[in-house]
Amino acid sequence: NSLWISTITAIIVTLFSSMAAYAVSRMRFPGRSVVPLLILAMSMFPQISIVGYLFEMFSKAGLINSHMALILPYIAWTIPIALWINMSYFTQIPLDLDKAALVDGAGRMKVLYKIIFPLALPGIFSSALLVFIACFNEFLFAIMLTIDYTTQTLPVGIALFQGLHGEIPWGNLMAASVVSTLPIMLMYIALRKQILRTFTEGAVKG
Repeated sequence: NSLWISTITAIIVTLFSSMAAYAVSRMRFPGRSVVPLLILAMSMFPQISIVGYLFEMFSKAGLINSHMALILPYIAWTIPIALWINMSYFTQIPLDLDKAALVDGAGRMKVLYKIIFPLALPGIFSSALLVFIACFNEFLFAIMLTIDYTTQTLPVGIALFQGLHGEIPWGNLMAASVVSTLPIMLMYIALRKQILRTFTEGAVKG
């Protein structure tokens, strides 16, 4: 459940935050500087203040104890950080590339996927990894919006794990906690070059 929900959320958030970051950082329209600030302000509401409303809303919609009950809040919760990371990276790419492609007849979407995406891959990978980690480790939404093991994520499963007679098996819990870090460690190892490139390029350009 954790892998499935985190992966789906990371893909959706990366797609939409990349398009939003491109629009805000490279297109001119009224109020474009206000959009990221509004999104950031909305993300500052603590989870505990909205989880009750989410539970009531998803109960009426019949989504409690489903993957969508976690994917939808996770998307709204992580889009701001992905948007700001992608914006900071997109602004480092010269606008002349967009203008040249538009003059040659390319549309905005083609410019994004053929030119901007390849150049901004390190930043996009970094934002996707941060979103994945945040969703993989999230606890409050997961414990409030899921009921049984069929949809519960790994942090909730570890927190609610008990022995046969109600005792707390600390050894098993510690082992499960260590094993639960393996997916994140493997992702970091696979993407470490992109992550390091993001930070080093940002430091040099800064």
